[in-house]
Amino acid sequence: MKTLVLPLAALAILALSCDGYARQTPFDRLPPEQFDVVPPTQHVEGAPGEMTTKGASCRVLPTGETRRRIVDVAVQEWGFFGFSIVDETNGQDQFQRPTGVGAAGNSQPEAPNRRRRFRRIDPEESARVASSIAGYWAVTPDRSWVLDRQNAAWNGRNGVGARWRDPWSAAFVSWVMCEGGLGDTSQFRRAIAHHTYIDQAIRARDRGSTGAAFVAYDLGEAAIEPGDLLCRGSRPSYRTIAERRRQMGVGARTHCDIVVKVDESGGRILAIGGNVRGSVSLKLLPAIREAEAYLRPTARRGRTVFAHLKLQADPIEADALDASPTILALPCALVLRTPTRLVARTLAFAGAIADRC
Repeated sequence: MKTLVLPLAALAILALSCDGYARQTPFDRLPPEQFDVVPPTQHVEGAPGEMTTKGASCRVLPTGETRRRIVDVAVQEWGFFGFSIVDETNGQDQFQRPTGVGAAGNSQPEAPNRRRRFRRIDPEESARVASSIAGYWAVTPDRSWVLDRQNAAWNGRNGVGARWRDPWSAAFVSWVMCEGGLGDTSQFRRAIAHHTYIDQAIRARDRGSTGAAFVAYDLGEAAIEPGDLLCRGSRPSYRTIAERRRQMGVGARTHCDIVVKVDESGGRILAIGGNVRGSVSLKLLPAIREAEAYLRPTARRGRTVFAHLKLQADPIEADALDASPTILALPCALVLRTPTRLVARTLAFAGAIADRC
């Protein structure tokens, strides 16, 4: 039965957060008849070193359709980049990348527990994802000069293996929102820096704006749901919305991830972000609930989620990840590559298993 198949697919993928590599591979984007998304690659043309952007239009959809679509679009990109996972719940910040899959920031697969901020890029994987990352940039106002800088890097001594000169995490979120139905900038300000739309959400909270898609909350003030954004600051390291409010409009190094699943019983929140260890990765964030407050992610090693940007749309199920088109489309041949011992360790999280495969 379909309702029993969903946990199996999610179970197999989420097992990547356990010890060792699961032998997964990148999963191609779905055809339009299964999931109607304009891939980011269609926003650019040319090879790395001479790549240019084309006109990129964004979807504007009824609010009731945006939350689920944002999740589904993010999950598809996660699959395209190879289902890598950053597990922040284990105290060691383990990074799990499928065997044989490099990243747009890595020269070769990374061993568990190995932490390096910058890594050489695997040329084959870099070439595969170059037009996708460039397509994320294509929906931002600063797309031209960013791509010019990257073309110069690709024409340097590292060739297509040159890492991206500019962090692309905000461009990734901008593209997801563009394709997710928030194409009007009054709803979401696409940008190359997260603080642009964080500030938009803070202003929406302060002014009671009904036009902005996201409203900013401190952690624990509102229920976190799939489709929401969780944001951190590193320079400076904000702890609250109030601290950012005092610096509104000032540049800051920030990062936001898109919530795709809330596992309250397991004490974790699952969120997808771009340029996470050089890839589109799924983060497993530890979370707690205190007194009458809502579930919130906890701080680790000075990494504090300071802003919860809540999407102003009707809620969807907490495990929306499991029901996304990409997860439902996974073939048994891919699902069964995950060792049974790893699957068993996630039983409490994923629930019942069907024997479809």
